[in-house]
Amino acid sequence: MNMAGRFRGFLPVIVDLETGGFDAEKNAILQVAAVQVTFEEDQLVIADEWEKSVIPYMGSIIEPEALKVTGIVLSNENREAESEHAVLSEMFSIVRKAIKREECHRAILVAHNAAFDQQFMLRAAERNNIKRNPFHPFSFIDTASLAAVAYGHTVLREACLRAGIAFDQEKAHDALYDASRTAELFCSIVNGWEQLS
Repeated sequence: MNMAGRFRGFLPVIVDLETGGFDAEKNAILQVAAVQVTFEEDQLVIADEWEKSVIPYMGSIIEPEALKVTGIVLSNENREAESEHAVLSEMFSIVRKAIKREECHRAILVAHNAAFDQQFMLRAAERNNIKRNPFHPFSFIDTASLAAVAYGHTVLREACLRAGIAFDQEKAHDALYDASRTAELFCSIVNGWEQLS
């Protein structure tokens, strides 16, 4: 089985963003993670993982409550944060290479409550005048919806536990940790569906 054939030419890329609030128009992106998946012997598996910290853009608003939830300390010298433009450009470049490798024609964002992540990513790309966005402009795959059907729950932690995927609540709200768990959940649902089919 290949990716292009299974997902109609789209490459699923699992994404998680940690942000300074819920408003894509004014709150900053603080962390971005992307996880790539591929087929191995008809099983969808995690292939590569990538994460970057982001410098809040000039004029953005960061809600104190958001920092409490994520545990992100903006003044931490070890954050090694980069600009939105640099981070998105690097991620988009990595995704475009994966699209070519998997013989797909476009990427599709996969995320837990995907509308949230897609909104923030689109606004950031527009804000930074990044034209070559490899992701579909309005479609996405939402694992919260898939988990509701497959496992009877929409919360990431609970859906993972029902799928037999370990979930450490203390590590939650780190972009790479959440993206990795979301990727495992997505693989579990896709592989389970293939077995039913």
